[in-house]
Amino acid sequence: MAKGLVNVQGKPAKKNQDKAPERKLVAQNKKARHDYLVIDTYECGVVLMGTEVKSLRMGRASLVDGFVQIDGGEAWLHNVHVPEYMQGSWTNHSAKRKRKLLLHREQIDKLEAKSQETGHTIVPLALYFLNGRVKVEIALAKGKKEYDKRQTLREKQDTRETNRAIAAAKRRQRAGQSL
Repeated sequence: MAKGLVNVQGKPAKKNQDKAPERKLVAQNKKARHDYLVIDTYECGVVLMGTEVKSLRMGRASLVDGFVQIDGGEAWLHNVHVPEYMQGSWTNHSAKRKRKLLLHREQIDKLEAKSQETGHTIVPLALYFLNGRVKVEIALAKGKKEYDKRQTLREKQDTRETNRAIAAAKRRQRAGQSL
């Protein structure tokens, strides 16, 4: 008998257990990073119905108007649009229902305390599958003023131009060496 990895039940271990967790992105809220200054991020699970999971597996969702609210010691995800599953029957879900988020008690208490401060909110950044389970990346964020948004865009553009100039200089240097 060949020696190899063995799991808890005494069966041979699967070869792909050493791989990094597979993350399949379903939806992303790009506008959130533009409109808000992200202070802290959390990864949490979501309580979903079967038809919602099937709809998400098809890659259909929108986080644009989504936000998180702490109510009764529980975190709830509001206004996230998961369209109805096409092959669903009477068991189909409503597209914009509120969904419960799965977080630790300490995380919920911390988020609740911070979100009570003026200008702070909790927004979803990404919706994805991690090893077959639906996860949401949420962020404790503070709203940006209009001038902050312009400043961020200016910094991003300056960084991009700097990187282009460096790359062009490296190309010229390599071209000069090859002659």
